[in-house]
Amino acid sequence: MSTLYLLHKPYRMLSQFTDKQARATLADIITVPGVYAAGRLDYDSEGLLLLSDDGELIHRISHPRHKQPKTYWAQVEGDISEAALQALRQGVALKDGPTQPAKVRRIDPPTTAPRQPAIDPKRHPSTSWLELTISEGRNRQVRRMTAHVGFPTLRLIRTAIGPWRLDGLAPGEWRKETLHAPRPANAPPGRGAGQRKEQRARPTTKRRKS
Repeated sequence: MSTLYLLHKPYRMLSQFTDKQARATLADIITVPGVYAAGRLDYDSEGLLLLSDDGELIHRISHPRHKQPKTYWAQVEGDISEAALQALRQGVALKDGPTQPAKVRRIDPPTTAPRQPAIDPKRHPSTSWLELTISEGRNRQVRRMTAHVGFPTLRLIRTAIGPWRLDGLAPGEWRKETLHAPRPANAPPGRGAGQRKEQRARPTTKRRKS
């Protein structure tokens, strides 16, 4: 039996518990001792981050060999073309090599918490929303992929890692789940058999000095 924490990392927060520059960290919103993040999410990205005190579970989730699919909502600059979407589906050639084909589709603007600060409509009058699923874990990969096809990412929200989803969590909220058996990477979304939702928590009121 293992315990997994699903957390909605806010914008401009580090995926770690300490920072010498006094930037916002995970310690501001979750105080469970002895947990570590399974992978990371960039400072300027938002969404699902998984944490656990089980090293084997963290390895199973985060190691590239297991290829846990990750799904993102990306708000990109401009009215993205079908040609650009098709290029992402086929894979694009980045400086560190070609990417694997992505699952990608255009979506309506999702219902999600406003970002602070918000994207300036005067600077970016036209934007599109995409849903992308990739199985690689390169540095800033989604941002580099959309920029490569001519539509830079303005906002990026990770909504799923393997079978675990962000559903119902506002920025700064987290919930705890107990896993009674390992789940395969291709398991359907949701808690499923052998997994129980136990706790949901809001962010603490702790503040860092600016």
